[in-house]
Amino acid sequence: MHPFTLLFLLLLLLSLGVQLWLIRRQLRHVAENREQVPEAFADSISLEEHHKAADYTLSKARLSRYEAPYAALVLLVLTLGGGLQWLDGIWQGMVAEPLWAGVGFILSVFLLTSLLDLPFSLYRTFRIEQRFGFNRMTMGLFLSDLLKQTLLLLALGGPLAALVLWLMGSMGERWWLYVWLVWSGFSLLMLWAYPAIIAPLFNKFSPLEDEAMRRRIDGLLERCGFTSNGIFVMDGSRRSAHGNAYFSGMGNNKRIVFFDTLLESLSGDEIEAVLAHELGHFRRKHVRKRLILVMLMSLAGLALLGWLSQQPWFFLGLGITEPSMHTALVLFLLVAPVFTFFIQPLMAFSMRRHEFEADDFAAEHASAADLIRALVKLYQENASTLTPDPLYSAFHDSHPPAPMRIGHLSTKIEKI
Repeated sequence: MHPFTLLFLLLLLLSLGVQLWLIRRQLRHVAENREQVPEAFADSISLEEHHKAADYTLSKARLSRYEAPYAALVLLVLTLGGGLQWLDGIWQGMVAEPLWAGVGFILSVFLLTSLLDLPFSLYRTFRIEQRFGFNRMTMGLFLSDLLKQTLLLLALGGPLAALVLWLMGSMGERWWLYVWLVWSGFSLLMLWAYPAIIAPLFNKFSPLEDEAMRRRIDGLLERCGFTSNGIFVMDGSRRSAHGNAYFSGMGNNKRIVFFDTLLESLSGDEIEAVLAHELGHFRRKHVRKRLILVMLMSLAGLALLGWLSQQPWFFLGLGITEPSMHTALVLFLLVAPVFTFFIQPLMAFSMRRHEFEADDFAAEHASAADLIRALVKLYQENASTLTPDPLYSAFHDSHPPAPMRIGHLSTKIEKI
């Protein structure tokens, strides 16, 4: 067996084993704490609501217990099983021009992996979400979204893949630097264009009509030094009963977006506190920091790919006997999660720290008590578990566990 093949298999099995172990911990921890609401929430969340959150979490964890081995099996079939080699041979036989054969290969791999993941998406939407009263999506809408996503992949991914492959083949040993510049520019363009061009393809965005709420929000924006291109309400209830709020875009194309489900459940004070938290991410430059981190990681990854693409063992060790730039790119994207699995807690820790900082900002510019009430309502309505396993949460959750977050905000009230 090739040494790199052995290393890949060992890391894949190790990461899968850790994933299954963490899922088992999550299942046991949530089940053991199902019968008692945590003391900090005893006055605001009923035992029945706590049961629902626990059962919802357990159902998702049970599904992931099958999803993780399935994903590992698919990866093995595509790499060592010869799936990518077979697919590349089909495109090489159909398309004479290597560049366009490579583009077809890349797009077909993305489409194939999405298709293979479809059974889990269907089960998650129409069984788990349906069972717990969250799904409002029809099969027609699900298929419509799937079609739009596919067309977007072809319309945006095709030209981008062609440009990237051309750069990889034409710019010498430093091609990865040019690809990084193109990818960074594309990412910034999508960040700017998403609110006004892409998001409306899937949801309807209407200007906030509540004048009193608009004035209140405008006052908060002025205090926080934030300018936006509008305050919008998204028809999130068309697909799900889950509620949320966010801001997106950059430059003069920033938008503040509330799910209609959120506006129906929170008071004016609570909405203001939630928005103050989102603005905290902006004022504390979290979006910029995350963007810079992603760009630096992309640069490092592309530089590594530039070296790996010149190493025959990289291809042979992953089941490719005819190396090419397009197979190098796809191999790298597919196997990178296996080699970076164990840095997930570091990324999650960084994002959690940002959440605490945004909460601190909200406590300064709105009300910590109102934010606590809003979060409790969101935990109730989204059936978020109050008792996740600490290790599982450290790997998978970008937000702090509910008791930790509420405890942190409570100290802000005490200081006041």
